[in-house]
Amino acid sequence: MKSILFVCLGNICRSPIAEGIAKKINPQMRIESCGTGSWHVGEYPCSNSVKISALHNVDISNHKARQITKEDIKYFDYIIALDESNLNDLKAMGADNAVKLGSFGFKNEDVPDPYFFPGFEGFELVYDMINVCVKNLLDDLK
Repeated sequence: MKSILFVCLGNICRSPIAEGIAKKINPQMRIESCGTGSWHVGEYPCSNSVKISALHNVDISNHKARQITKEDIKYFDYIIALDESNLNDLKAMGADNAVKLGSFGFKNEDVPDPYFFPGFEGFELVYDMINVCVKNLLDDLK
């Protein structure tokens, strides 16, 4: 069975959303998320990520942030970066199987950090973008 690891910077907003959506679509597949940075390790997702996910019947409230490891790179079949910066970090770690999520529906665009937008608007935009790309990714893996 194929496995997917979604990776963003802190693992408290974008990648947990992607993990939650993917698990809802394909609960049998091994799907996880993590961050390239360590400062949020052990924390739950930010409240707005939990809220936007819940509005779409996706529960990410029990997720705990973790940092990517070398073992992850060896273990997961697909490593999906949420933006170019994380993709570059993953490739520097030796993740030759890393690709950007935006390549599955948004002309290889970065999934922006929702904190760069005012209020809740960024989380709505980011959720919609992630949702489209994750659905396309999983369709491609069939």
